[in-house]
Amino acid sequence: QVQLVESGGGLVQAGGSLRLSCAASGSTFSRYSMAWFRQAPGKEREFVAAIPWSGDYTYYADSVKGRFTISRDNAKNTVFLQMNSLKPEDTAVYYCAQARGILTIPRRSESTYDSWGQGTQVTVSS
Repeated sequence: QVQLVESGGGLVQAGGSLRLSCAASGSTFSRYSMAWFRQAPGKEREFVAAIPWSGDYTYYADSVKGRFTISRDNAKNTVFLQMNSLKPEDTAVYYCAQARGILTIPRRSESTYDSWGQGTQVTVSS
């Protein structure tokens, strides 16, 4: 079972930026699609962004489109989430996730992913 470890969360003022990282164990990272989800207090976990194993396209939730960028470095087994123009409503625990099975097309559904990190807290103050 792969281990996913997120880092980079913290407290930032509205309009600021953070860069989240998710380091994966194992040697087959480059064959798996990856995604970021988030869960705000009292709300269900929601999709944020996804990237396929190749990294040749990305897609985003409408709420973050144009502000967040997902990317990956397969040589370092790491996926990133660059978050700019942060808003208080972006406050949540952010989770990275690895797709179920190699070469799986990334989707918004949680059921696409079967490995999850422990999460990193992002707090945006107004």
